[in-house]
Amino acid sequence: MGALLCIAKWNPRCGVKPSKLLAVLAAQLGLSLSLSLAPPAAAEPAAAQPTQWIVVGVPKSSATKGTLTAYQRVGQDWKVVLGPTPAMVGELGVGAPADGVYRTPEGTFTFDQAFGRQPNPGTKMPYFEATDQDWWDEDAKSPTYNTHVRSAQDPSNITENLYNSGPVYDYAVNIAVNPQRIPGKVSGIFLHVTDGSPTWGCVAVGRDEMRSLLTWLDPAASPRITIGVGEPGLLKSG
Repeated sequence: MGALLCIAKWNPRCGVKPSKLLAVLAAQLGLSLSLSLAPPAAAEPAAAQPTQWIVVGVPKSSATKGTLTAYQRVGQDWKVVLGPTPAMVGELGVGAPADGVYRTPEGTFTFDQAFGRQPNPGTKMPYFEATDQDWWDEDAKSPTYNTHVRSAQDPSNITENLYNSGPVYDYAVNIAVNPQRIPGKVSGIFLHVTDGSPTWGCVAVGRDEMRSLLTWLDPAASPRITIGVGEPGLLKSG
């Protein structure tokens, strides 16, 4: 569809006045967010209106490096609270996700479970400190597919140990790309600490930035993340 969106107070780079800005494309969430100075014609319930938004943009769909910017809604404006900061994405860039395909999903998603090998840094998100008994089940045939499992034994044939994976999971939060847990669609897509390399489909940023994001994220703000192709703050979305 090639629609453009600008998630911020109007910037001349966007080439579009505030009254013409398109809402953040989150159709799959049943959500429309107005960025004009006037309030939406039909306001949604307050709980459904995000006031925290993270934008990850890459220059082209095959790129493995991009930027992440975090925004807080203040009144009718979106204010930058972090970034733009470098971000790594999947080895195959950004696009349609699938299990076993190292591509970062394109679209708008929510967050649910935060975790880390380090103690809770002060996030308001649900958080657990990972040990070597914490796993993410990525076996599409498993009854606990795409969930966190605490077990002394590997719970299925395809899993990731959230402690033994190393410092990349010192701080992390799950991006709810497949909350319905549809087998094979995709599992275990996190926002986490970078090791400087392309990911298996996650989004990765610097350690200090990841810690800051966790301390900022608040479920009461209905946080969202949009991942797509375009300049920082200006994304194309299909």
